[in-house]
Amino acid sequence: MMINKSSIKEVLSLALPAVGEMILYMMIWVFDTMMVGKYGGNLSVSSVGLSSEIITTFSNILIASGISIGITSLVARSMGAKKSERAEQYASIGFLLTLIIGFFLSLIFFFFSKEILTLAGGNNDVVSLGTGYMKIASIGIFFSMSMNALNGTLRGSGNTKTPLIASIIINIINISLDYILIWGRFGLPELGINGAATATCIAQIVGFVFIFVYVFKFSKIRPRFRYIVELQGTKLSSLVRLSIPSALQESAFSISRLLSNIFIISLGTISFASNQIATTIESISFMPGWGFAVAATTLVGHKIGEGNYKKAKEYANTSIFLGVIIMLFCSLLFLVIPNTLINLFITSSEREVITLGTYCLMIASIEQPFMGISMIVGGALKGIGDTKTPFKVAMFSSWIIRLPLMYAAIYVFRLPVTFVWIITSIQWAIDGTLVYTLYKRKFNKLYS
Repeated sequence: MMINKSSIKEVLSLALPAVGEMILYMMIWVFDTMMVGKYGGNLSVSSVGLSSEIITTFSNILIASGISIGITSLVARSMGAKKSERAEQYASIGFLLTLIIGFFLSLIFFFFSKEILTLAGGNNDVVSLGTGYMKIASIGIFFSMSMNALNGTLRGSGNTKTPLIASIIINIINISLDYILIWGRFGLPELGINGAATATCIAQIVGFVFIFVYVFKFSKIRPRFRYIVELQGTKLSSLVRLSIPSALQESAFSISRLLSNIFIISLGTISFASNQIATTIESISFMPGWGFAVAATTLVGHKIGEGNYKKAKEYANTSIFLGVIIMLFCSLLFLVIPNTLINLFITSSEREVITLGTYCLMIASIEQPFMGISMIVGGALKGIGDTKTPFKVAMFSSWIIRLPLMYAAIYVFRLPVTFVWIITSIQWAIDGTLVYTLYKRKFNKLYS
């Protein structure tokens, strides 16, 4: 694998802001989980965890890993080919689709929150607490999805710094309001987990306004009304064709994870809370993989647009190497200080939750490098317009490997939640190995 200093610098200049941005977005979920865990124990963690998991699963499938990825890839290739007008057409169509999808998805979450949580297997206490949280969160998620589409345009044009600034603003507002609204500080009422949802909703609205103003006033590539009025079927078709396999890849992972959570909740709130806290901590480790995947999509897309296939392959390999190194560091943390990390999220009296969560996190250290390979290789393939290969691999590893084994472990053998993490590690090892093998074959064949 040939890597030179200039490639490392260019990859890091795009990847690090994206990593920082996504870590900060995950910190919203992290701090919500941490504060509600300290406020209400395992029941509050389970209620917020199940509600958040459902909302983020479908918003990620349709927008963050669907339309937004399509926008980034197509804008990047258009910019590489020096066709800024075409880039703006894709940005305009993508933003319109996001507004429509986000509006209807938010309505569904708002009006059917109780039914959704019941269907997901929540007990009466979880459904009662989670319904109010989901109703409030459904408002904020519309603005979050809309912002994600605009961020996709910025990333495709090579700007990962402005989305980072937006995530900083969102975190400052969210953390401050979490403290004030959950416990009722400064004379305001104590809202509990609904306070966490309100804080996140307000922060997401402010973040959207910031990105919206920046994109339409300062960005060199922006959605334009005339491209929406003069909608071109070929551009819409290209965006949809690229977005659907990417969305399906995310759905293969996310829906299988959601079903896994439904399986786990049948083990009780202690097991579910342990799993949720470990998942929340591990979610931070996803972010280096995601950030380097964004860099790979953007840089590979630019070079494909220019016709420089050798450089595209070099950027892809550099992104993979750097991302995996960072995720190996996350593995080390999960092995060395798992108990310390779990204790941040729950009261010290919840000994069973802490013990189970510690074991889960230690097992999670195995899957980190494989997860990084899967995410970053997927980003590189999306940069060349191949969203089908990552989807097919994800379908195999999630639905043929993970779910059947997990169902057997929980419902047939009634094994503890730690076996869920062993199965997940097996899934990621297979997924990462398989997608990397296919990536090497594809790049060697096309761009050697």
